[in-house]
Amino acid sequence: MNSRLSRALLVVLLAGLPIISAACGASSYGSGSQSSGTQSGNLNMVISDAATDDWAAIDVKISNIALVPQGGGDPVSVYTGSSMINLVELDQLGEILGNLSVPVGTYSAAILSISANPGDVVLTAASNPETGFAATPGATVPPSQIQIQGATGSAGAKTVSVKVNFASPLVVTANENNTLDLEFDLSHPAFLVGHVPPALSGTTIWAVNFNGPVRRRLHADLRRLVLRHVYGNVSSVSTDNTSITIKRAFPVEPPATPETSVASLQSLQILADATNGTIFYDVDARTNVTIKNFAALSASLGGKYVRVAARYQSNGSLVAVRMWASNSFNSVWLSPEGHVLHVNTATNVVTVENETGVGIPLTVDANTQFFYRTPWNAVADTTPIGIGTGFLANHNLVRGFKVHASVVDPLAVPLVAQTIDIEIARYDGNISGANLNDFTYTRAFATAADSYTVNLPFISPSTPNGSDPASGAAINGYKWWNFTFPTIVDSGTNAILDFDNATNGSVNFGGTLGLFPADGETFATWNDPASANTWAAPWTVLTPTTVPLGTAATSYSNGSFMLSETAAGGTLPVTVNLSTTAGSGTLVYQVDRTSGVVTISAVDITTTQGQNTITSNLIAATPVKVFGIPQANGTIKAYVVFYYTGVKPTV
Repeated sequence: MNSRLSRALLVVLLAGLPIISAACGASSYGSGSQSSGTQSGNLNMVISDAATDDWAAIDVKISNIALVPQGGGDPVSVYTGSSMINLVELDQLGEILGNLSVPVGTYSAAILSISANPGDVVLTAASNPETGFAATPGATVPPSQIQIQGATGSAGAKTVSVKVNFASPLVVTANENNTLDLEFDLSHPAFLVGHVPPALSGTTIWAVNFNGPVRRRLHADLRRLVLRHVYGNVSSVSTDNTSITIKRAFPVEPPATPETSVASLQSLQILADATNGTIFYDVDARTNVTIKNFAALSASLGGKYVRVAARYQSNGSLVAVRMWASNSFNSVWLSPEGHVLHVNTATNVVTVENETGVGIPLTVDANTQFFYRTPWNAVADTTPIGIGTGFLANHNLVRGFKVHASVVDPLAVPLVAQTIDIEIARYDGNISGANLNDFTYTRAFATAADSYTVNLPFISPSTPNGSDPASGAAINGYKWWNFTFPTIVDSGTNAILDFDNATNGSVNFGGTLGLFPADGETFATWNDPASANTWAAPWTVLTPTTVPLGTAATSYSNGSFMLSETAAGGTLPVTVNLSTTAGSGTLVYQVDRTSGVVTISAVDITTTQGQNTITSNLIAATPVKVFGIPQANGTIKAYVVFYYTGVKPTV
């Protein structure tokens, strides 16, 4: 399992102003109902997620979402669907599923029903995963090798029910925007556990665990939600030419060549940017113009397929930043969206993984425009941050960035990139050289040419940078936190010095395994006042370092044990410390494989029963895998610990 920071966000936007509409019916992409006579608020359904280097697709079916009324009452269903959702493809983006109604009231939890029959979860390995990854690169894991934990129900109707309790209630009103953000944590080590038996003929089992990696995340400003591009068929232009209405269109599953669409009953109203202008691309004519309304296009848009890069306004309306139109769905769809897989600065070719995990090579020429999505800043959102091949120098675009590209001619060979939208500028890796001005990321990939060393300056101390999740106070300048404690943010005058001290630690296993320094991840921002025309770090999250599967050199006792990595080339055991404090305890899982069945059991070591369980089972020579933060004293502060019983694993 890749330990890089990865999240899948199921964002439910409860908007009191019914700007966006959705018809109810037999759409496979979601429907809802509301009894007459009940006051309701508008519910805009949006999903989003994050990436992992090892998987090209993690497809799931969310069959239902229900809200639990505070104080009792039956859960209120707000979403039903049967389509596959690729959690990897979205990567921190929101995809609009529809706009439904939900009764006004106060809700204390959400219940997700996830389909759990064979084939309802599809795992496709990345074409170029990390070294040592257990699945075959580019291959889809057979359903017989996927075991979904906690599935209930009869054959063909199995589901997993995941309840997410809210720390603070969700209040839905009829005349205000409300937001519910449910987060699938793809980087949670217990989400996907691959068990590889020692026998060469043994079958690798992938255990999928939805309970634990799903939680609520606060979402304060609707305008800052970066939306995935929307596809649809233009059904009408408003009489005043300020907006168009589109019927959502989705690609067929599995993907076809050329790609064809599946129509839905969902409608979306999208406004032109009357102030700053919307860039409109005619894909068939290969032209583009900037428009502030649809007057000049109203006669020709009807029935055309469009792809729209849109942004939310504070009142819940959608405004088009850029729009592509064609008579063919394939022409607007053939615009690879995914993570950057390779950047070849010698040939000026960027390879982008598409939704099936296939790398699509794009040639960057002198006219290619690069945009950085900033929906909260309309002018910046429509202004290129770079043009031409020079932008590829100095690692301005690297493997792991999430992008959506457009091509000059979808029929050309090779494809030439017209625009590249950078949606997430992800830098990550080992941290070194931290000082008061900047720090360095060193990232190693299986393909050495993709590896990079990048120096990132900190943003200016005067740059607004959100608010403190605990106090709500506004933050200016750089901030950082430990992955395990996202609500405890270090910001202010001493934040950079504290970060420098926190990242000086490493653990040393000796031998050929050697040192494991601190790891982190940053979503960089462009053109900060402290770093004109380059990337800068607004924040860093220290991510758990993954060490190879080892064995316990000593038995667990009173919150710690010694970890040996002899098989991986280490010669020195390292102390692993676990927290037994309620609310911040180390996550411990017992992974048992017996008769071909893998079972993941959470062990709560903050309780007496949990302490007894781990003490009895995590004894010397037990296989164990640790995810944690290296400390300055050479120990590991554990975030997650797996220990294995039954058939022993090899990775």
